[in-house]
Amino acid sequence: MATADALREVQSRPRSLTDRLRVDPLHTVVTISVDVIAATIAVIEGVLWRTGSLTELGWLPWLFIPLVIAFLGAGGMYRRSLRKNFLDEIGPVETAIAFATLALLSIMIVVDTEYRPGGLMVRIWICAAVSIAIGRLIRVIIQRRIRAKYNSAAPTLVVGGGPIGHQLVARMRQFPEYGLNPIGLVDVTPVAPVDPTAPDFIDVPYLGTPSQFEMIAKTTGAEEVIVAFSSVQHEELVAAVRSAHKLGIRVWVVPRLFDTVGLKTRVEHIGGLPLMVLPHVDPKGWQFLLKGLTDRVLTSIGLLLISPIFLLLMLLVRLSSPGPIFFAQERIGRDGIPFDCLKFRSMRPPRASDAEFVRVEGAAPGGVEGVDRRTKIGKIMRQTSLDELPQLLNVIRGDMSLVGPRPERPEYVDLFAMQIRRYGERHRVKAGVTGWAQVHGLRGQTSIADRAEWDNYYIENWSIWLDIKILFLTVLAVLKRAED
Repeated sequence: MATADALREVQSRPRSLTDRLRVDPLHTVVTISVDVIAATIAVIEGVLWRTGSLTELGWLPWLFIPLVIAFLGAGGMYRRSLRKNFLDEIGPVETAIAFATLALLSIMIVVDTEYRPGGLMVRIWICAAVSIAIGRLIRVIIQRRIRAKYNSAAPTLVVGGGPIGHQLVARMRQFPEYGLNPIGLVDVTPVAPVDPTAPDFIDVPYLGTPSQFEMIAKTTGAEEVIVAFSSVQHEELVAAVRSAHKLGIRVWVVPRLFDTVGLKTRVEHIGGLPLMVLPHVDPKGWQFLLKGLTDRVLTSIGLLLISPIFLLLMLLVRLSSPGPIFFAQERIGRDGIPFDCLKFRSMRPPRASDAEFVRVEGAAPGGVEGVDRRTKIGKIMRQTSLDELPQLLNVIRGDMSLVGPRPERPEYVDLFAMQIRRYGERHRVKAGVTGWAQVHGLRGQTSIADRAEWDNYYIENWSIWLDIKILFLTVLAVLKRAED
C-alpha cells in the first residue's frame, strides 16, 4: 500500500468514546476512584463491626482512606502499564493496605484515643484487604472487556519493520488486553519478513520513514511508539524518540539483547549512560533443587488427597475399552534426557481403517490427532485435563516438575530444534505438568514458536511466586474445556 494512502486510511478510522478511557489522567482518576470507594466501604464495615455506629469513634478512622491511596501511589499502583494483571497487583496492593493500617494505628496511639485502636484497625485491615482487592479485580475485568469488545486501545506505531516488529504486531493483536492497537510500521523501507501468502503474515501498513515520524504521529493520532530493530541510523531513531516525547507520546524500546531481559532487569547509570543489569537464573542452582524437592512433597500430599478420584478414573478407564490403564509415551525432558510421560488412556486401540494424522506446519502435535478414537470417559477426561493426572507420578519420580515447559516427543524435538528459534533452550529445566505457555492458551495443536517464546520467558523469570501464579491460572484454565 502506498504511504499516503496508508496514512489516509489510518487517519479515517473511527475513534470510539471508549478510547478516552485509556487517556492517562482519566485512567488514573478512574483507578483512584475505585480504590477510594473500596476503602470507604472498608472503613464503614470496620467501624460498624467494632461499635455498630459510624459516629462513636470520631473522625480518625477516616484517615485510612487518604493514607491507603498515598501508599498505593507510592508503590506505583497508579502508574499505567501495558497489562494490569490482578495476580500481579494483589501483592503490592495488600502491602500498601498493611502500611496504611500501621500508619493510622501509630497516629491513633500518639493521639491517645479514648478507645483501644488495635481491635478497630484489625477489622478495617481485614475489610480493606477484601474490598480493595475485589474493586481492583472488577476494574481489571471491565477494562479488559472494554478493550477487547470495543477495541479501546491506544494507536501504536512500530519503528522497525523486520521480524521483531512483525512479532510485536502479532502479540498486540493476539492480546488486546495490553491496550495497544498497531496502526502502522515506520522504517527506512517497507520490509516483509514473511511470505504475504503465509498464514502468519501480519498485514500492517507501512507509513513512512523515521525522518517523517512527527508528521506520521500527528496524522495518525498515535499515543504509543515501540522501537524495534531497524536499520535506521542511531541519530534518526533518537530524533524520532525526541519528537514522540515532545508530542506526549509514550515510547517503549525493545533492547538488542531482548532474549536476556527479564522481569528483574534493572537500569543503572554511569553518568548519563544507562546500563541494563541483566539478572541470572541458574537452572542447576540451589533454587531449582529446592523447587524439585518442594514439587515432590506437594505432589505426594496432593496425590494422597485425590486418591479416591484417581482410583475411580483407573476403574473407569479399565471398563471403557480393551487396553492398559495408563498410556506411556516417550518425551524429552531436562538436558534432552528421554522419559516415559504417563497419562490415563483416553482412546480405543487404533484400527487399520483409521486415517493417518498429518501435522499442520508450524503447529505442535497434540489434541485429537487424526480419527477421533476417544472413549466416553476419555473425552470427559481430556475436556477437563483429568487424563494428565498420572503425570503426578512423573513428578514424584523426578522426571517432571509441577510447573515447566511441556515435554515433546523425540522426533518432533529434533525437527523443532532446527526450525524454531531458541526451541532447544526449553530443555534447561524439567518438563512440567503445567506451564506458562499452557495457561496462556497454547495447548494442543498451537504454534510451537509461540510455546518456545513463553517457555523461555518462564525460565528467564522463574520465581516461587511465578510458579504459584501459574498453578492458580491452571485451575482457571482447567475449568475451561481443553478439547471439544
